[in-house]
Amino acid sequence: MGAREVGLPERVPASGLPPRVEIWEVGARDGLQNESSVVPVEVKLEFLDRLAGAGLRTLEATSFVHPKWVPQLADAEQLLAGLDRRDGVRYPVLVPNDRGLNRALDAGVDHIAIFASATETFAQRNLNSTFDDQFGMFEPVVTRARKEGLEVRGYLSMCFGDPWEGVVDVQQVVRAGKRLLDFGCSQLSLGDTIGVATTNQVTRLIEAFGDTADVSKLAVHFHDTYGQALANTEAALRAGVSTVDSSAGGLGGCPYAESATGNLATEDLVWLLEGLGVEHGVDLGKLVETSSWMAGQLGRPSPSRVVNALAG
Repeated sequence: MGAREVGLPERVPASGLPPRVEIWEVGARDGLQNESSVVPVEVKLEFLDRLAGAGLRTLEATSFVHPKWVPQLADAEQLLAGLDRRDGVRYPVLVPNDRGLNRALDAGVDHIAIFASATETFAQRNLNSTFDDQFGMFEPVVTRARKEGLEVRGYLSMCFGDPWEGVVDVQQVVRAGKRLLDFGCSQLSLGDTIGVATTNQVTRLIEAFGDTADVSKLAVHFHDTYGQALANTEAALRAGVSTVDSSAGGLGGCPYAESATGNLATEDLVWLLEGLGVEHGVDLGKLVETSSWMAGQLGRPSPSRVVNALAG
């Protein structure tokens, strides 16, 4: 008899946690963009539909980055044209610049995300820009998107450590994040791009935003390189964050930072939330089935511990 059949995990609610967490599912974009081979658009569409069927309500669908840089997502227009949108489900897309916004508007999207860096070196390597100049690139994108009625999320990468620069100054992260919020981003996702954060770092950074940003506008995006993603997530929840990025099956990494491994697995996150008594709206069984199916499509086991424990 399996763990689920005997009522595990046990729900042991704790004080100081949000009653409900919004899961921002990034598997179809951040997960698949790191694959060595291109996944057929039909598989991506089924993946998104299965994720929606499991109860996930925010599915980051694709990216309008130039195909030269991320060939795995060169089919963005085709995917969005073929997407069977479910009621109550959001399908945001990532846009890197004004040209990407044009493509997104032509495709009829209503929610975009931009991707900035908290460090100089990663801005140069990932954005071909300086740390300061990146904001001049993003401000008109956010302004025009908001005028067009789009919601805009801001990603901020390298918030806890940079593979070239080492430790990242907390106030530098806060200043960068505040600029994105001041431009008009309705949400700011703080990224541990290479997975080096620990719990006290997470708490310190979120508290440092306290005087400049409403914590309800903050989200967290953890990679599990050193096995800290779940612990860091709980620290963020206790600091007041209620939106968590994750990737079904733990898919993903970062094509511009080789030390970045997979994202926090959505199944592992759901298991934690169930044990904490925090609502999330996801059917864990259907989610595990979806991630197992996707792992089969990719021809390898899922890195998610929960998927491997429950799928067999």
